[in-house]
Parts: sequence; C-alpha cells; structure tokens
Amino acid sequence: MRDPSLRRSYTLFRAFLREQTEPERCYGLLARDAADQVERYVPLKGAVVADIGGGSGHFTDEFRRRGAHGYLFEPDPAELTARGHAPEGAVVADGYLLPLADGAADICFSSNVLEHVADPQTFLSEMIRVTRPGGLIYVSFTNWLSPWGGHETAPWHYLGAERARTRYRRRTGRPAKHTLGENLFAVHVGRTLRQVRARDDIAVVSARSRYAPFLAESIPRIPGVREVATWNLLLILRRLP
Repeated sequence: MRDPSLRRSYTLFRAFLREQTEPERCYGLLARDAADQVERYVPLKGAVVADIGGGSGHFTDEFRRRGAHGYLFEPDPAELTARGHAPEGAVVADGYLLPLADGAADICFSSNVLEHVADPQTFLSEMIRVTRPGGLIYVSFTNWLSPWGGHETAPWHYLGAERARTRYRRRTGRPAKHTLGENLFAVHVGRTLRQVRARDDIAVVSARSRYAPFLAESIPRIPGVREVATWNLLLILRRLP
C-alpha cells in the first residue's frame, strides 16, 4: 500500500477496529507496513534488528521473512506467549536495561511501546545505546491527547482517565487493561520532539504522523494541533558517530 494514502489508512484503521477478533490480520498488516517504512531508509536483508517490546513477535517475524536477523525483547511473558508459544529466540528483557552490547543492532525498533513506560527518555537512550553508529532507530507511540490516547477507554479519556475507566467497566463489565500512571502514560508530541532534537547522539531523519493519509510530516510541525491530529507519532532517528 502506498504510504501515505487514503487506501492504506483506511485498511489499517479497519484492521485495528477488529484487533480483538482478528489479531493475526491486524498485527500482520501493521508489521508489513512498518517493515515497508523501515526499508525506505535501510535494507532489511542481512541487518540485525532488535525489536523492543514487540509482544508476541509479529514484527520480528516480518523482519526475519525479509532476510533480517530479528531478535525480540519483551518484558511480559504473557505477551510473549499470546499466540500460544514464545517466538523462537525471544528474550524476556526490560527496555530500560537491554542485554545487548553497545552498537549491537543495525536497526532498533519499537512500535507503540513508548506510551507504556514511565520514563520514555531512559527507554529511548537505551535504544540509542544498542544501535551502531550510522544505524537506524524506529520508534512510534500513541500520544495522550490523540483520539486514541486512552486506548480502550478512548475517546472518553478527554474527560479524565478515571472517568473513562469507570465508564468502560460499566459498559463492558470488566476493568480496562490500561491505567494511567501504571501501564499507560501521558506522552506528548511537542515535548518528545524537543527532547530528541536536543540530543547530540542522534539526528532526526523523519518525524511524521504514522497513519495519516496525507500531510504526514506537516502535522507534527503545528503546535497544539499536532497533539490531537498526529494520532501516532513515528520517529526515524539516525545514530551519530
């Protein structure tokens, strides 16, 4: 699918709406799309790819299918085995302290994890540490003020996180998976961009709305508007020598 395009955005959004009932299709599509985005900048064949927080391994599987040496690092054993088995070669590891040497990876990849860590800057620093000079860092996250910032409780998170959780329990009869301040955190586009641009060990290759059908790189440049309209920020970073 051409990126950006209305067809791509519609296809991914439709698959995302069926995530609970068709997870293989949803995450398979997302993995192929993310791998296509990575290959805009570097070839995957023969590359060492560290997939940080990659859950049950859909992204790692896609990287391997394209000839990369993919390694999955996931802190939650339940997520690792969500497909009935742990992916081959997966490691239970915390993204704050990866069991990798400095510069071990050609590509360090993280999809929709940053909003689930309490200290995103330390998480990013660790991704940068394990990427070789000249290597690529791919990181995306759903920002708190986006329409999907509250995840399963969205868009009611705009009225307050606790109110959104209460409504979710009342409507579904079960507690929400995510709790603000515990396993979901309010990460913002403007603040994150300022922090990465202030670093002297990386260059920002691209900052874009990951799923936007048009103006993907323009939306994150508009203060205020970007916090809602970006929806999901994708950063492509290059590790400097």
